[in-house]
Amino acid sequence: MEGKSMKSESQPLNAILLTKIKEFTRDLLLNLSNGHSPIILLDRFRNHCILPDSNCFCSSNLPCGKQVLTLCKETHVHRLDVMLRVLLIVQKLLQENKHCSKRDIYYMHPSVFLDQSVVDRAINDICVLMQCSRHNLNVVSAGNGYLMRSHSFMETHFSVRVNFI
Repeated sequence: MEGKSMKSESQPLNAILLTKIKEFTRDLLLNLSNGHSPIILLDRFRNHCILPDSNCFCSSNLPCGKQVLTLCKETHVHRLDVMLRVLLIVQKLLQENKHCSKRDIYYMHPSVFLDQSVVDRAINDICVLMQCSRHNLNVVSAGNGYLMRSHSFMETHFSVRVNFI
């Protein structure tokens, strides 16, 4: 997996997140092996302005119920498939203490993800499940045209000869 390796003070948090990922996948597999359809509850959030009479863009996320994902709906199955694929990538990033952009994740399986927004939604779902931020998952956002890789530059010296007539 490509990505920038970072020595970080978040090693304990990485260990906590890896444990949460392990427990989540274990529970999922136990349900499936016992013949049960797993039920995944995600907090739903809504944005609203804290100053409703003003013309501003401030917002806060307040819980607004739960969303239930099961294997009974085809759309939920695809969403879980994408979430598990992204979760596997996140697990590897945390284990190797590397960082990756959302765009890099998208290009790992573009035929499955279909669109960048699918990856964004999966990352948001994982953040809700693991109760952490995207940054804690070692996933960064990179705009179009930006690179997220390890690079080294070599400086060269040359002389320019200018002739005046």
